[in-house]
Amino acid sequence: MSLLLATSLLLLGADSAADTVVVCPPSFKEALQPWVLHREAQGHRFAYVSNEQSANAIRDDIRKVATSGRLRAIVLVGDADPRAYTDAAFRAVSTPTFQATAKVNVLWGSEPTIATDNWYADLDDDMLPDVAIGRLSADSPGELGAIVRKIIAYEKQRPTGIWQRRVNFVAGVGGFGAVADNVIETATKKVLTEGIPASYETSMTYGSWRSPFCPDPRHFHQATVDRLNEGSLFWVYIGHGQRRVLDRVRTPSGFYHIFDTDDVAKIHCTTGSPIAIFLACYTGSFDELPDCLGEEFLRAEEGPVAVLCGSRVTMPYAMAVMGHELMEQYFVKRRETLGELVMHAKRQMMRELQESEQAAKATRHLLDSIAAVISPAPQLLEDERREHVLLFNLLGDPLLRLDHPREVVVATVAEAQAGSPLRVSGTTAVNGRCTVELICRRDRFKTRFVARPEYDSRDAALSDYTTVYAHANDRQWVISSLECRAGEFETTLDIPNDALGPCHVRVFVEGSEGFGLGATELNVRRAAPVTP
Repeated sequence: MSLLLATSLLLLGADSAADTVVVCPPSFKEALQPWVLHREAQGHRFAYVSNEQSANAIRDDIRKVATSGRLRAIVLVGDADPRAYTDAAFRAVSTPTFQATAKVNVLWGSEPTIATDNWYADLDDDMLPDVAIGRLSADSPGELGAIVRKIIAYEKQRPTGIWQRRVNFVAGVGGFGAVADNVIETATKKVLTEGIPASYETSMTYGSWRSPFCPDPRHFHQATVDRLNEGSLFWVYIGHGQRRVLDRVRTPSGFYHIFDTDDVAKIHCTTGSPIAIFLACYTGSFDELPDCLGEEFLRAEEGPVAVLCGSRVTMPYAMAVMGHELMEQYFVKRRETLGELVMHAKRQMMRELQESEQAAKATRHLLDSIAAVISPAPQLLEDERREHVLLFNLLGDPLLRLDHPREVVVATVAEAQAGSPLRVSGTTAVNGRCTVELICRRDRFKTRFVARPEYDSRDAALSDYTTVYAHANDRQWVISSLECRAGEFETTLDIPNDALGPCHVRVFVEGSEGFGLGATELNVRRAAPVTP
């Protein structure tokens, strides 16, 4: 049976139980087949729609499938190659996107239209997604095969390890002005501190030579690659971007690149493939030539399993709101699939907070309040958020299943003394290796760093940057490991004499049946002076 005939039958109701629409070039169908079998084994049913028609016709077919009330996801296969508009050969292997009219970002030099797949997932014309959607952007069956292998391995063969609790951030300098940059940096720290639970490990690699989070600027791009390759749950870039290159680290003695498409070949995420998020301009311009950085990430054999990125010029306020809502959907709402996570984050970012919600949603309220003061167009904040619903597209599988940890309940005293033993107990539902750590709070450092008033370009001074960078990201005071069975556990940590102030006790349990996370707060006071 031909694909077009199968499509007609499905749309006429031959498979009214379809929960997922697949728009796929016929020549890519064989490469997609392992993914289809994998998803069918999980209970998914598919309706296939022809890619060789206009975006409007594809959307009409999707809405026909949606009349059953069972549609939950849309998977677009193939690149949105601009040559497909004039060349039948490219049209045969492409799936078109929609070009929405821009309103806000054009004021900052963006193009008059926005490439968006969100339009297909909007079933009631309110510009918000009603179902999950993602694009497996590939130019050939071989590239699609690499993407499919990563997806299946992510769900069936991913290793256990601390990568499952790690979130890595890479950031460029804002460049929006001193006041705006300081406000953005303060808001970012608050999001990192309060938006990600203390049971997770975070790292920051920041492209400001004055910051302790900046490694040797000459090797900044290698630090970016290393943070990818060490494996993480999410790898997040915040800053300026272009179609195939990220921002540069600016120093008085020269500029050094953060990452570009030439570095993609260096990506080997063998210990845990991350979900990459680019809160940056143009990194997801998948409708243009040459292929964008987000597409290159997705197609890399050992690269990230999925990429969320913007197709045109993006803006700090709406991106910060989106980042906050994405964290809320994963860490609090615990969405089951990546597509659901993105869909709900987009819907939530368009909600205006009611006065009664402001205390419970303090971070979102802070972002809205800051934007109302420093935005160059405060009257367009709602339009800015709506535009980012369109701007950000998921390059990846919307059905990708997300792992969530089981809860580990951790108990200890509220306050302890440096230099004394600390008893830690708790309960876990996971059998396996239990790692217990005492860590300083995420908004603090173990070591006091001296500010850098001047840039020293000597080799020894720049090499010291990397040492300071490692110390800035090291929050662990002491660690203990033990084997534990499901149920209660107990261990003792010896608090170092220099461990002072607000801390957390963090517990990670990994086993063959899953992993568990937990944390609790603790304040460490100075040791009492010894009386002669």
